[in-house]
Amino acid sequence: MRKVVTAAMVTALSGAALIGTTGQTAVAAPAVNMQAVVKAAMWDPYKPDQSITPGSGDSVKVVEEALAAKNLLDRKQVDGHFGTSTVTAYQKYQKSLGHSGLAASGLPGKGSLAELGKGRYTLTAPIDVGSKTTVDGQTLNKRTADMIEAAEKKAGVNFTITQGSYNAGGVGASGGTHDGGGAVDISVKNLSNVDAAVKALREVGFAAWHRTPSQGDWVAHIHGIAISDTDMSPQAQAQAGDYYLGRNGLANHGKDDGPQVKKVTWEEFKRG
Repeated sequence: MRKVVTAAMVTALSGAALIGTTGQTAVAAPAVNMQAVVKAAMWDPYKPDQSITPGSGDSVKVVEEALAAKNLLDRKQVDGHFGTSTVTAYQKYQKSLGHSGLAASGLPGKGSLAELGKGRYTLTAPIDVGSKTTVDGQTLNKRTADMIEAAEKKAGVNFTITQGSYNAGGVGASGGTHDGGGAVDISVKNLSNVDAAVKALREVGFAAWHRTPSQGDWVAHIHGIAISDTDMSPQAQAQAGDYYLGRNGLANHGKDDGPQVKKVTWEEFKRG
């Protein structure tokens, strides 16, 4: 007997893809929230434990199940924690797609997450860093530029960008943090209240710190990493992890001495 799909059934399955059938019953694909997965990938590898990032566990677990199905991740690691084993598995998956360099760092991007989900899950809440643009002569992606603009409005100042992103090997003292997207250095020369500027940057989704000459071979500036930028380098991702752990993002992993705010991503800030 042919299965009859009623209007009520269609309504119940609204927004979900049909990925198969069990007998004659349609099975709805689970949803993977990209913002939640990337947030976990920013934080989990640097935690001292296996705790799950709030709001991310279900989506991460679905991604891990997809990696396990491709024999890239041991099933005992399918736990909702995007730790180092999951990072390594995802990196292998990215390489299997032909990616290399920063595109195969183990940090999920929209294209690879969508490809991994074919026939398994639907992708929601995508992160799009946008195309490259120029601010003060420095290269940023649109997401980072929008974040800078929002922080300027909060702080009531105009920032001067002294180092941008996508500058592989061009910023020796940065240790690779500017090689990918989301990294920015800001001059403090025109800022009457540097802490207020750092606070505004943090409030819109940057891991940001006031860097001084006593800390390294550089002039005083504000260094920022746009959390959850999917183009960022592994070195920048490690700094975001340090920020979540209350550290300074430097090689000594000292205590964060910046203004304390609720740690958010750009997307969370926009949602208010």
